[in-house]
Amino acid sequence: MKALVLADTHLGPGQGERLTHLLGDRLRVAGAILHAGDVTDASILTALRRFAPVYAVLGNNDHGIALPERRVVEIAGCRVAMVHDSGQAAGRATRLRRWFPDADVVVFGHSHLPWHETDVRPDDGHVQQHLNPGSATQRRRAPRCTVAWLDLLAGKVVEVRIDPLS
Repeated sequence: MKALVLADTHLGPGQGERLTHLLGDRLRVAGAILHAGDVTDASILTALRRFAPVYAVLGNNDHGIALPERRVVEIAGCRVAMVHDSGQAAGRATRLRRWFPDADVVVFGHSHLPWHETDVRPDDGHVQQHLNPGSATQRRRAPRCTVAWLDLLAGKVVEVRIDPLS
């Protein structure tokens, strides 16, 4: 299962087609879409749902959208946790592990900076991937706009990849 991972799209009403056009063929490949908050308008989620099931969390700029602040979903046998703001970079791995101790992947956003790291729990070797896809629409301090991919199969994280947008 290939999951397309987004965050911080910051698009308003009527902008769903803009996002789906920007994502293009990526949407045809996605078996699921994860949005780590700052959707800013529910119509964006509606546009994405035309392509695959969408799982999203509430961002600090999401007002009037009924989304959870944190969630854990199972996709292809993997536990995928989501939160918008992971807090400061210092201590992030420890914090995410504390919030979601048994998740295989933790997806977050907020900074607009793409990030991927692997955390291995010392006592049992459980591997947890931490992933910020960056932003597909507002790069801010990042060199370019990005999304990410999770390739999940039979309870295993096969690949985590940051995907720059042109």
